[in-house]
Amino acid sequence: MIDELDNAFEGAGEDPGRWRHRKRKGGGRGRTLLTLTLVIVLLGALGGGAYFGISKVKGFFSAEDYPGPGTGSVVVEVKSGDSATAIANTLYTLGVVKSAAAFVDAAKENPKSKDIQVGSYLLRKEMKAADALTALLDLKNKNVTKVTIPEGLISLQIFDKLSQATKIPVAEFKKVSKDPQKLGVPALWFKRQDGKKVDKTNIEGFLYPATYEFPKDADATKILQTMVAHFNAEMKELDFANQATSKLHISPYEALVAGSIAQVEALLPEDMGPVARVLYNRAYLGTFPCGCLQLDSTVNYWLRISGKDAKASEKLLASELHDPKNPYSYDVKGMAVGPISNPGEVALKGAITAPKSQNFFFVTIDKKGTMAYGKTNDDHEKNKQIACKNGIPICG
Repeated sequence: MIDELDNAFEGAGEDPGRWRHRKRKGGGRGRTLLTLTLVIVLLGALGGGAYFGISKVKGFFSAEDYPGPGTGSVVVEVKSGDSATAIANTLYTLGVVKSAAAFVDAAKENPKSKDIQVGSYLLRKEMKAADALTALLDLKNKNVTKVTIPEGLISLQIFDKLSQATKIPVAEFKKVSKDPQKLGVPALWFKRQDGKKVDKTNIEGFLYPATYEFPKDADATKILQTMVAHFNAEMKELDFANQATSKLHISPYEALVAGSIAQVEALLPEDMGPVARVLYNRAYLGTFPCGCLQLDSTVNYWLRISGKDAKASEKLLASELHDPKNPYSYDVKGMAVGPISNPGEVALKGAITAPKSQNFFFVTIDKKGTMAYGKTNDDHEKNKQIACKNGIPICG
């Protein structure tokens, strides 16, 4: 975290080394004059009615220290790029240490000081500088709420997890999520090339799965903005939008939808791409009967967001599979109207690197998650028989 420590602490908040650069060959006269000028300015401010306590001045230029252990509590924010001087200034201003110089001295003496991480920490006031440094190195003192969001959850499940961890009501997350663009989702994600409209109030697919550390005072907006920012960074890293348009000739949103389905359908990483290709073949080639996806996973997604429980494939009713009111039903032509989960890196990468094939079918054939593929319905039926023999409950 700390790139380099100051050799001398004089001039808090200035560029490290600035004082040394002002020395003159005749001795330390240049430095003395500059320091004297600063003190005169500060004293002049006192004379003009502005208050700047003498203890504050001493805190910047001397290495006075509290004996510790400290009292009360205070939240300290360490920002990206903070030097020892910057952190020292923050601690001194908040009353954690008696002098900024004392913290810089402690940092010089502790080689681990460079390992301080960005984040919010809960410390005490009036701490011994060395103890304050130790506290910043202990991640247990981070003033954050840690939440792990697994791949493949839908937004409602994510809101539940976030609410349990932060105590923010689920209703607040739902409300905030209704404006994805305000949360940072770029406008390019709300366009399709297949003629279907994109629901601009739908956050599904944009809440990137990862382990997060949210400041304890973060509200629902800040939390979802953080997750969307992670999504944007991942998409940039994968060059997702460009790959979708230049190689697959579909909109980034349609590729995201495919990735969200592959995340749910494929159990093994190596199947994410091949499953996505089956989806593309069904939706876009024009040679698959009805041009529909015909997936239980999309039907189950509709059940979940409608307040119902998802069902095992063998328990789904024909009326549920072909429900005309369900925009995710078996009978809807083309790529699904929207994402059905929030996919992770492997599924997203699979969606834009889907290996070419003529397959229209896939099925899990064993309890390890092995997937088998077929070009024809006969191929698919044979694979289903293999699955049944291996104890996969798909035979009625």
